[in-house]
Amino acid sequence: MRKTTNRFEQFNCKIIKCKKCTRLYKYIRTVAKYKVKRFQDEKYWGKPLTGFGDTNAELLLIGLAPAAHGGNRTGRMFTGDSSGDWLARVLHSYGFSTKPTSTSKDDGLVLINTYITAAVRCAPPDNKPLREEIHKCSSFLEKELALLKNVRVIICLGRIAFDACCKLLGIKDEKFSHGRTFTHKDFVIITSYHPSRQNTQTGRLSWEQWSHVFAIARKYLSKN
Repeated sequence: MRKTTNRFEQFNCKIIKCKKCTRLYKYIRTVAKYKVKRFQDEKYWGKPLTGFGDTNAELLLIGLAPAAHGGNRTGRMFTGDSSGDWLARVLHSYGFSTKPTSTSKDDGLVLINTYITAAVRCAPPDNKPLREEIHKCSSFLEKELALLKNVRVIICLGRIAFDACCKLLGIKDEKFSHGRTFTHKDFVIITSYHPSRQNTQTGRLSWEQWSHVFAIARKYLSKN
C-alpha cells in the first residue's frame, strides 16, 4: 500500500511542476495574480492540478480541465465552482463521497471508491484547450490509469474527456452522447454532458439526467 502511495506522490509532483504548455502555464499564473473581485483576499493555487480521491477506486471520473477560479484557485479539481457543486452533491447522493459539498482542499471531503481527474491539468482560456495541449497532457492520464489498478467504471464528463478516454484505451467507432453506456475490455464507459453552467443553466443537462449517470455507475459497481 505504501509503495503505491509513493508512486502516486512522485507522479503528482511531476504534474504540479509541469510547464509543457506555455500558453496554459502563463494563463493560470496570470489568473492567480490578477484575481476576480470576489476572491481578491484568497491565495490562488495557480499550478497544474493532480487528480484526487481513492487510489484503490473502482470508479474513475474524467473531466475537461480545472476551472480558472475553481480548481485553479482552490488547488483541487471540481472544487469551489458550480460544476464542483453539482458533482459533489450527486456523488454524495450515491454513496461515492462523505459530504455533498466541495469548497476547498481542507473541507473534509473524502471520496469513496472514486477517483477524479481530467484530460487537461491547467485551466484553459475560455475552457477551450488546444489540440496540442490535450495531447501533451495525455501522458498524465495514461500513467494515472496505470496506477489506478482497480478501475472498472469510467465516467467521461464532456466530449473532450470522452475523446481523451477513447484515445487512451484505443476505442474506435463510439460516439459521444449523454447517458451512453458501453463496455470496452474490462471497463464500463459511461458518457455525460459536463456539469458546466453552460449546460446546467440552459437546461441542456437536468438534475434527473445527471443523476441517472451515477445511478448507472452504482448499478455496475454493485455487481460482483
